[in-house]
Amino acid sequence: MAGVEELTASFGSVFLRFTRLLDKRMAREGASLARTRVLLMIERRGSVKASDIAELFGLAPRTVTDTLDGMERNGLIRREPDPKDRRVKRIVITEAGRQAVAATEPIRRELTSQVMGNLTSQEREALATILGKLEAAVAAEEEGRPTGG
Repeated sequence: MAGVEELTASFGSVFLRFTRLLDKRMAREGASLARTRVLLMIERRGSVKASDIAELFGLAPRTVTDTLDGMERNGLIRREPDPKDRRVKRIVITEAGRQAVAATEPIRRELTSQVMGNLTSQEREALATILGKLEAAVAAEEEGRPTGG
């Protein structure tokens, strides 16, 4: 039976290898996984602050600023004043940003289907249950509610 450390290492390895592979496939099409992830976050939330992006992705504020500057130059996002705090800028996705996300979706969908297609429907169901439990445990730990593992 696999131990906790081996399972954790394997889980991390699969995640990292999958994201690297997805990034390589996107790069062949002139896209970037990192930019796509930021655009998806903005698209899903409607608007965000740069600090929200830095916190979610564990990036230094300067790195986020540089990334957003490039995305703004490329017309993928725009900065708007925050109606509640004039010192803060809200980041919103533009139509060009939405098109960039849409262009990467077939790449992501194809790779996901290829990889997940190796699992039976029962295995996918079991994986969904397991991931749900792990997600709940991580959320509990983040909130300071130890899960007791």
